[in-house]
This record gives sequence, C-alpha cells and structure tokens, in this order.
Amino acid sequence: MNDTVANGPEPDSARPAGRRPRPGLLARIWAGRWDYMYIAPALIVMLLVIAYPIYYTVVLSFFKTPPSLAMSDRIFVGMDNYVNLLKSKSFHQVTINTFVWTVWSTFFAVVLGFGAALVLNREFIGRGILRGVLLIPYVISAVAASYVWRWIYHSDFGVLGSILFRMGFIEDKLNLLDNVDRVLPALIVVNVWKEFPFAMIMILAGLQTVPEQLLRAARVDGASPLNQFIHVTLPHLKGVLIITILLLFVANLNHFTIPWIMTGGGPAGASDIWITQIYQIAFGRIRFGIASAYSVILFIVMVVIGYFYVKALTAGDDRRRPS
Repeated sequence: MNDTVANGPEPDSARPAGRRPRPGLLARIWAGRWDYMYIAPALIVMLLVIAYPIYYTVVLSFFKTPPSLAMSDRIFVGMDNYVNLLKSKSFHQVTINTFVWTVWSTFFAVVLGFGAALVLNREFIGRGILRGVLLIPYVISAVAASYVWRWIYHSDFGVLGSILFRMGFIEDKLNLLDNVDRVLPALIVVNVWKEFPFAMIMILAGLQTVPEQLLRAARVDGASPLNQFIHVTLPHLKGVLIITILLLFVANLNHFTIPWIMTGGGPAGASDIWITQIYQIAFGRIRFGIASAYSVILFIVMVVIGYFYVKALTAGDDRRRPS
C-alpha cells in the first residue's frame, strides 16, 4: 500500500500550496475582466493613436509613393525601399551623424550632470539658488533655446564670436553653423546644455539614497573619499545611471527641434540625423514610402533600446519577488 501511494500521483492534500498550478492566461483575463473594463478607454485610445499609425507606417514602407501619384495610386515594391535605403551613401553619412550626435550628447550630458549632482549633494550656502539656476536650461523651450543659440553662434553678429575676438582668441569671424566640420560639435554643445539638468536631477536623487551608515563605516575603516565613491556610492548609483543613460540616448535619437531649427540639417547635410532626414524625405520630397522605411528602422532601434530600458527598470523585481 505504501509503495502504491509513493509511486502514484501525489494527492492534492499532500501538495504544497506553493506548487499549485497557476491558472491559464485566458482564465486570469476572465477573472480580472472588470479590471480591464476600467482601462478599456485608455487601451482604445492607444490603439488609435499609437498602434494604428505604427501598423500603417510598416505597410506604407513596402510601397512606392512618388509625388506625381496620389496616395491611393501607390505602387507595391516589397523590400525595395529598405534595400535602396541601406545601400544609399546618404543613409550611411546620416547614420554616422546620428551616432556621433546621440553618443556624445548623452556622454557629456551625463558627465556634466554627474558633476553638478555631486556639487549639489553637499551642504553650502546658496545651494537652492544654484540648483534653480542649473535647472533653467531644462525648463526653457527647445524652440526658444534654438533661436537664442543661433544668435549666439551667428558668424557676423554672434555674442560668442564677438567675445572671443575682443579677447584675442580669434582674428576672424567665428563660423560654426556654416562650417561642415564644426556644425555638429556646435549643436552637441547646445544639446548638452539643454539636457544635462535632467541627468543632474536623476543622479542627485540617486545620491540621496546612498546609506549614510555605509559611508560612515567606510570612513571609520580609513577609506579615502575616492575609495568611498568607487566602492560605496557608485554601486548604489548603477541602476540610476543605466536608466538615465538609456533615457537620454532615446531622447537624443529622437531629438528634432535643435538640429532642425538651428541648421535644417545643413550645411550640405553635415548636421542631418535620422529624424531630420525622415522629415525631409516625407514632407520635403513627398516620398512617404522611403520615409516610412526609414521610420521602421528607427522604430526597431528604439524597440531594442526600450527592451534594455525595461530590463534595467525591473532588474530587482526577480530578487524581491517571493518564491
């Protein structure tokens, strides 16, 4: 009898509660059907304003839409838009510009924001005023900031060129926005100035969560300020830094206002990035098929980055979830 019970199926009464099989997906949805009713309006809106445009863009990327034809007369070309796009020299150059713009803007914004956060994390007179001053670039409209910086960079009447000339650093006009070698670094400076306060806020919030007990224990053990920073502070900032970098990377990849208003992608495409190129192809050349293929490529890149962002955001959930 004991052997029969031992070799047979385990009775329900003897099965631990934690090992009970979970209900299926449909059963869980049906059990929470009234909960889904509350979010149904939001889901419908998301389907209309997000899901459908994405679907239509993907479909349109397989068609040729020359300006001479109406949208109803589009021509199916399959993967030709993607093939022609990936083979074009302009795509390669714009991709390089996008990579340079995104990586360096993110890097310098995080570095500058990190330094500002370390300063503001200390107690000193006027810290609140300094914090407010450093937040000004972030709250200013990107359109207004772009026009102000265009005036600052102006080769004839720009403030920057005038100051450098009077101080003797330059002997001729300072040409930044009309120079193919200088225009992208000049735009990166503006973008870093606009975005570093966001990194500062995120990192400052992370610094304030570092346990003071650990820092005090490290000081008692004789750790230098550098060792305290490396072995105590940085490990606690790892998650905040990863999320901040990913958010800034995504924002820079989609940043349209500064490069478009300040240069329009010029001169000679030297400041063209993916998002400005998509706009020019779609609304300047009226080639929605190519622009849609371009957008799909950008969307795929964004999905990949979004995956890593969600993974970083939920990194501690598995460890906190009870077994």
